[in-house]
Amino acid sequence: MRTENEYKMSAHGRPRFLACLTCLVALSFTASTPAQAHVKWFAPYIVGAPPQPVGVTLANVWFWAGIALVLMFFLATRAVETSPAGEPILRWMDRITDPLWQRLDDFVRVVVAAFFVAIFAVGGVYLTPDLKTPAEWVSWMQLLIAGLIFSRRTQPLAALGIIGLWLLALRDYDVFHLLDYLALGVGVAAYLVLEASSNPDWRKHRFEAMRWGVAIALMWSSLEKFAYPDWFYPLVEEKPLLTFGMPRDVFIPMAGVAEFTMGFGMLWTPLIRRLSAVALFIIFNAAVYPFGRTDLIGHALIMAIIVAIAADHTREVHFLPEVKRRLAGVPAALAAALVAFATGYWGLHIAIYGIEGNPAGQFGERLTHTPNAEHPHAGHGAAAATPATAEAANRAAMDRMHGPMMRGIAHADPDTAFVLGMIPHHQGAIDMAEIVLRYGKDGHNQHLAREIIATQKREIGEMRGWLKQKNIPPP
Repeated sequence: MRTENEYKMSAHGRPRFLACLTCLVALSFTASTPAQAHVKWFAPYIVGAPPQPVGVTLANVWFWAGIALVLMFFLATRAVETSPAGEPILRWMDRITDPLWQRLDDFVRVVVAAFFVAIFAVGGVYLTPDLKTPAEWVSWMQLLIAGLIFSRRTQPLAALGIIGLWLLALRDYDVFHLLDYLALGVGVAAYLVLEASSNPDWRKHRFEAMRWGVAIALMWSSLEKFAYPDWFYPLVEEKPLLTFGMPRDVFIPMAGVAEFTMGFGMLWTPLIRRLSAVALFIIFNAAVYPFGRTDLIGHALIMAIIVAIAADHTREVHFLPEVKRRLAGVPAALAAALVAFATGYWGLHIAIYGIEGNPAGQFGERLTHTPNAEHPHAGHGAAAATPATAEAANRAAMDRMHGPMMRGIAHADPDTAFVLGMIPHHQGAIDMAEIVLRYGKDGHNQHLAREIIATQKREIGEMRGWLKQKNIPPP
């Protein structure tokens, strides 16, 4: 028999509960954006190029519109969480996710292992589709990591292997590039170590460590959309459905805001972090169909951790609990996070590459990525002898272009002659654009040069693909 109070809660509390829940879900969809993919897996980029000044983002009305929408979502969610409806909503989410919560460690271990098996099957990469390697043994090492995950005794060895692969990648990629992947790797490694621990005080933090790892990774990588919006132009042009009709220069900053703030939300109070995880899961899943298996494999680990965060029943708040309990703490902490991450991103870039950037640098040949699977990096050894002046560099670029282009256009077949001539012609344009990035000062030209690099590299990839279909050797 129900008591009178229980009946009142059932009859009168349920509509209020459902109304609050509906508002929260609607706000979460408002705060989210269309499909997002990791740009470095699908488009050309130059890590050492000077980023767009922070002031450009701060003057962008769409950046602030995104921030305002997300703050409304966070504040409304926090207000509901502190109301009488807050705990019933969390218990309702607990009931839905309880089967997963009961086996959450098994789920995480299986997905992490499956991720490394998939990376092994892809072959030729470190940890993620972006980090190419010709070393076959690296793939076998990742398969070994997958096997080590299924025993608590060997999980710490798997964690050590993950960190070891990141350090190994420093041979081929510079540290700034690899920072995109450090936090996630450390978070997963920390989970494996803590989950294997026999100390309950340590073990209880395993999901929290993993959550911090993926949140920091998302917040850091989201800054590319503000620092290098032109990296995303080829993707938006090739797949306009991603923006759902939004103009390119509206979509990119708002997508960056969504990724940063939802990552931030996963570090906040239980309801905010769980709804942020749900929103991110929807965003990442929306990118799977347009970008295919590469996106699915590359994001599988993040998506699995996001599911684990959504299913996490814990209510504890360990970091800055007093700040997180106050409504005013949301905008204050979000502003502090934006300042800290932007300072770190732009500051480290200046510390490593200088104020004007360094598109070539010590490892210049490995900083320019192309989606061509057969040639994952631009000409190796190109930075070995950098000309002293822009004129000398341009003359050297033209000399490199002229011979292959003239040989290409001499082919008997006009279509083949066109492609064989255009590939070195495009490469000459890329070389000249990189020269102006290295020596030039004009901001408009710098922006134009980055667009030329992105467009010409994409077209070179298409032309090389055409040659491969015709079984014609590339120039």
